[in-house]
Amino acid sequence: MKRNVIIFSLCALSVFSSLTAEETAAVETKAPVAEVTEAPAVDIVKISQAFGHVIGKNLETIGVKFDMAQVIKGLQDAIAGKESPMTEMECIQAISAAQESVFKQQCAENLKCAESFLSDNAKTEGMVAVEEGKVQYKIVEQGKGETLQEHDSPLIKYCGKYLDGSVFGSSKEEEAISLDEVIPGLRAGLIGMREGEKRTVYIHPDLAYGTNGYLPPNSLLTFEVEVIKNKAPVVQETVEAASPSAAPPQEIAESKTDVR
Repeated sequence: MKRNVIIFSLCALSVFSSLTAEETAAVETKAPVAEVTEAPAVDIVKISQAFGHVIGKNLETIGVKFDMAQVIKGLQDAIAGKESPMTEMECIQAISAAQESVFKQQCAENLKCAESFLSDNAKTEGMVAVEEGKVQYKIVEQGKGETLQEHDSPLIKYCGKYLDGSVFGSSKEEEAISLDEVIPGLRAGLIGMREGEKRTVYIHPDLAYGTNGYLPPNSLLTFEVEVIKNKAPVVQETVEAASPSAAPPQEIAESKTDVR
């Protein structure tokens, strides 16, 4: 996780005091003063609770399980003018180290789950191994016509899921793709499909996004794919609007709506 995320979270308490005098004056002069009216009552209890939510949500983005009792103590000590046990720089460095530890643990656990699943899944009736232990697929519905070749650009519908079945991306409508631009595991799983065919493809993280991008690291990915047309022309403007072919894997994964 990027260092600026940490800094942003640590500076959450200063968000509401960041307007300059000029900005404040500009805001105040926008509304015409017709008459002096009584200011609305301020519910400090509700505001305090809402501000606590703002801080809590920012803590969640850091990815470290904090001791909330000590977080609250830190807030109270800061208000009381007590000295912090770390400087801000030391705190940022410590959080970065904790994040790295959590990331490595998640990588190892997800990889173990992926490999265990693929090993068991290989024994399922009708399961086809394209690359042993890396890519598997099962035909859900047979198609007809010519088969997809390595450099084809089919028109498809798809739904991408994690190992637990939760959806990370899907096509809202029929989508033209180039097999040259999708992740290697998906390309391997789609080659040989016919028009009207439906497959479920299971992809090892080594042939998906691995530890890169914004998806959980070393995630096994499952794609439910239907080929609408085998060789639909790729409209350049449409492809670029969805996800530029030059975009790195992490940007594509962040969009959560593209299989490239």
